[in-house]
Amino acid sequence: MRATATLPAADNALLDDSSISNNGPAAGHRRLAPSFPIMSQQSNNQENSTSLKGNSKDGSSGGTSTSTSSLTNAGPSSDGQFWNSTQRLAKKYRTEVAASASSVLSTMSTFPLDSVKTRMQTYKYAGFVDCVKQTYHTERLRGFFRGVTAPMLSITAVRTVSFSIYQRSKYAYSDWVKRNFGFDVMSHVASHGSLPNFWTVATFGAAGATAGSCITLIACPFELTKLSAQVSVLMADKKNCLKPGSHAIAASYQNKGTLKTMGNIVKHRGLGGLYTGFGLHLTRDTLGTAMYFITYESSKQLLTTFGGAGTHNNPFAVLIAGGMCGIVSWALIYPVDSAKSIYQRNSLMYSKGEKVEPVKIRFFQRNMYRGLGVSMARSCAVNAVFFSSFEFLKKRIKAMEDR
Repeated sequence: MRATATLPAADNALLDDSSISNNGPAAGHRRLAPSFPIMSQQSNNQENSTSLKGNSKDGSSGGTSTSTSSLTNAGPSSDGQFWNSTQRLAKKYRTEVAASASSVLSTMSTFPLDSVKTRMQTYKYAGFVDCVKQTYHTERLRGFFRGVTAPMLSITAVRTVSFSIYQRSKYAYSDWVKRNFGFDVMSHVASHGSLPNFWTVATFGAAGATAGSCITLIACPFELTKLSAQVSVLMADKKNCLKPGSHAIAASYQNKGTLKTMGNIVKHRGLGGLYTGFGLHLTRDTLGTAMYFITYESSKQLLTTFGGAGTHNNPFAVLIAGGMCGIVSWALIYPVDSAKSIYQRNSLMYSKGEKVEPVKIRFFQRNMYRGLGVSMARSCAVNAVFFSSFEFLKKRIKAMEDR
């Protein structure tokens, strides 16, 4: 029905185009013929061609002309429809689009700090500077970006899914609180001069925990692959092997890409080996993501209120809140992350069926906090960049759609 409705407009456009076409060549023929008699045969051919075009007015060649004109006019219309469809999709999924683009930017810009953090967690160094020097001396700049492909894929996917789940969970829990307790969480947060309270913290925390527990299924294999790539050179050193027979297995992970590393893990530990340390990973992401979003939303609300800003998502509040949420969440769950990294590193030196000693989570023990300063600095930078980009892109997409 839509195609039939556009046919009259196409026919009208066709008639206009035909008139212009007839005036152009015919006029040209009248000017050139007296001056260049030798071209009379060519001019006759042009005149015959022009006559055929002119017949389209009378309908004798209407089929061909209509087809040509329809193709000509379909281009801009199709482009416009495609652009409108793209805009509608971007608006509907602006959270996912903004999260994906911002994740790529923030991950690439801060990955060297993540690499140093992992090395300091799993091996002993005199400090941050010592780790940087030794890494550069043995592996050059490439060492700081070793394994970047895995997090580029995983973090982008994880953050996109995480933010999508968080947004939907946040509104779902907010509606539940409103129905059962009569308090509108989202209206309270959006109101000027509001402060965090029990219901806002509980809603954001529950939504964050939901998102964190769900994304572990996606993140665990990629994070294990990233860790393997980051410490592969260190594992291959015989003095770092846990037992005499583990050197050959450890050395097999060296200088491999993301997919080959995954294949190597499956080869030595089976398909379930990709989820080595899943329990520790689930604990870290559930607690960490809950605290992450509580800190971000509450900090942004406080900074907006006391900063006197007129809008909820002002750039300064977003930048500071983004940096704060990374620092606070890592301070809480860092010993869990250290235990996970050590256990996964140890597991890579064993074959399937061999027992790997569990690693206990020990809070307030110094060895569990190695690399915390680097991790907090990295997380602050990552999240400041990420949230600033995320809120900016989401706002721009919405504004573009509303035109």
